[in-house]
Amino acid sequence: MPGKVVSIEYDPNRSARIALIQYEDNDKRYILWPVGLGKGDMIIASSKEVDIKPGNAMPLRNIPPGSPIHNIELRKGRGGKIVRSAGSYAQILAKEGEYAHIKLPSGEVRLIGIDCMATIGQIGNIEHNTISIGKAGRSRWLGRMPKVRGVVMNPVDHPMGGGEGKSSGGRHPCSPWGQKSKGLKTRKTKPSDRFILKRRNSKIVSA
Repeated sequence: MPGKVVSIEYDPNRSARIALIQYEDNDKRYILWPVGLGKGDMIIASSKEVDIKPGNAMPLRNIPPGSPIHNIELRKGRGGKIVRSAGSYAQILAKEGEYAHIKLPSGEVRLIGIDCMATIGQIGNIEHNTISIGKAGRSRWLGRMPKVRGVVMNPVDHPMGGGEGKSSGGRHPCSPWGQKSKGLKTRKTKPSDRFILKRRNSKIVSA
């Protein structure tokens, strides 16, 4: 069912803007606002092939390689899970069998089922990462508390605390609970790891 963009609004809970869509049956819903979608434009989400224009959603099967996409499902019918922040987009590199090779904003290349839905275009509010916070108080408004270095704490509060003068800790950097914080691998093996073809650190994963 086609929908018309009624307004583009600010959402305090995300970095991207949201667009209010009114469908032909007068139902109203929000979507993530992509670049190039304006007030009064028409969009459609369909399981069939539709026009390749910002805001339209369709299965990866029907999207040509190289097209910028966002709000991608990882499993069919589960809803969009990845590529949802301001200014981000992914690209389809190739399609092979029942999977599409998707290059994510981090540089990771991942296999996603070609029947999973995705939305065309790059998410708006591209300049989000260039905004200067300006003062510490603005971070506090967002619920972000100050970070205190372990080396300036007392020994009772942190393993790297204490010492005479400005000591540098005297041991490898670690968390307040003693876990090493530089170089220690903490990622656990997940069943979904088999869908990763290339990690974001440029390491090629063997099939």
